[in-house]
Amino acid sequence: MAPDVHDPAPGSDPVRALFIGAHPDDCDLKAGGTAALMAGEGHAVKFASLTNGDAGHHEMGGGALARRRRAEAEEAARRLGIDAYEVMPHSDGEVRPTLEIRRDVIRCIREWNADVVVGHRPNDYHPDHRYGGQVVQDAAYMVQVPNVLPTVAPTDGNPIFLYFQDRFQKPYPFEHDIVVGIDAALDRKVDALDAHESQFYGWLPKASGALDQVPDDPAARPDWLKERWIDPVSDAARTGLDVWYGPGRAQDVQHAESFQIAEYGRQPADAEVHRLFPMLPT
Repeated sequence: MAPDVHDPAPGSDPVRALFIGAHPDDCDLKAGGTAALMAGEGHAVKFASLTNGDAGHHEMGGGALARRRRAEAEEAARRLGIDAYEVMPHSDGEVRPTLEIRRDVIRCIREWNADVVVGHRPNDYHPDHRYGGQVVQDAAYMVQVPNVLPTVAPTDGNPIFLYFQDRFQKPYPFEHDIVVGIDAALDRKVDALDAHESQFYGWLPKASGALDQVPDDPAARPDWLKERWIDPVSDAARTGLDVWYGPGRAQDVQHAESFQIAEYGRQPADAEVHRLFPMLPT
């Protein structure tokens, strides 16, 4: 069921947020709660996947899997209440920081007129995540250069670029610069993960040796997803929550999503972070 959508606060313009993952489930897992909260505030939210996911399964692949994953992504977008979910045609497992993919990212950012762009850090176990993170970095300055991809109007200045949270420590660990409490949207996030049936009940359990643990009863699956995929708030994230919510209110937050401010793009002051993430208390 789509969430209720409220208009942005009087006197404020809708935020235009773009989340770019390597695969058609990455954004949902990394930022589904935040996206649902933003959309519920009346802001414009788009997910994009650099690949069509055509290799991410143990029993099917190619065009049939790509079509299945596109349909899953569209259903996930509906459940989150976001505006769009673009799935690009590049093959799963073959992302490289090429000019072709960079132009697709530049086009996507420009057409969405994004205020904030969120992507992977370029250090990750998966090459698509690594190179996907790099290609977003490579586009970060170029989006405002008129003679680069001149068929699409450039951005008016630079968006703010953020990274999804990850667990990797080298060359440096993730920094919890912006931490969003997502308790109010947790069920919508889990519902979006549930839409990606090929991944969360198929390929990902298979790859981790847990396929026999997937519940047969659909009613049992949301709790299973929460247990397997929704991490408790870490000490580092709790410190970030303290900054944005205050120590007292932060202690009440049970689930959160974190974002790191990239060195590329515009560097936001606290007031702009509050504008971009309107669910943060002022």
